[in-house]
Amino acid sequence: MNGELDARTGVKETIPTVLGYIGIGLAFGIIAHTSGFTALEATLMSLLVYTGAGEFALVSMYAAGSSVFAIALAVTLMSSRMLLMSLTLAPKFKEERLAKNLWLGFLLTDETFALAITKLNYTEGKLSYDWLNASNLMAYLTWAGSSCLGALLGGLVPDTKALGLDFAVAAMFLGLLYLQLISDKAVEFNLQLIMIGVTALLTYLGMIVLPSSAVTIVVTFAGCLLGMGIKHAFFK
Repeated sequence: MNGELDARTGVKETIPTVLGYIGIGLAFGIIAHTSGFTALEATLMSLLVYTGAGEFALVSMYAAGSSVFAIALAVTLMSSRMLLMSLTLAPKFKEERLAKNLWLGFLLTDETFALAITKLNYTEGKLSYDWLNASNLMAYLTWAGSSCLGALLGGLVPDTKALGLDFAVAAMFLGLLYLQLISDKAVEFNLQLIMIGVTALLTYLGMIVLPSSAVTIVVTFAGCLLGMGIKHAFFK
């Protein structure tokens, strides 16, 4: 990763990240196929809904006979974390037109957000529309293409877990976390390690006492508050 913010650099720096999309996209396409969706329907879902975990929930709830309202509510709650991510990046694009900002917000994902946050360490806190748009489009097209291929091949792979595809996204985030740790000089290394542990603990507890759709957003708020408190108390 370097300090360049052009579209070509955005594509190049996103390639290692979206490799994880291929595995999980294939898994989604296969699951959509086994849930009764055609390859066209699975692809359109990835292009129009484009919410990762929410799409898995959608096809599972549909197959279980859930109502349209229940499905829409679950997908909305699971995607609500994107509001926080978009708000975090929004100040970097104050000079862009509203239409461009809405487009970036629609295509933003957990992975491209994490990549953008890491990129800030190399650009003196700056981002560009060209760089993030290229990164988003790379992820978007990879996800849709993988979903389509997975749905087409769905009948050939009855058990996705046997291929280890469900670990693809976790492995991708571990890589992004490592990049963040070694490149972010604005936050003390020890504080970052502490917050990794705190976040892991909060997530574990949240999964016990909270609905799965609310865990991410609640842990995000709680982690931010605790992080500020720990920083001011021990890392002045």
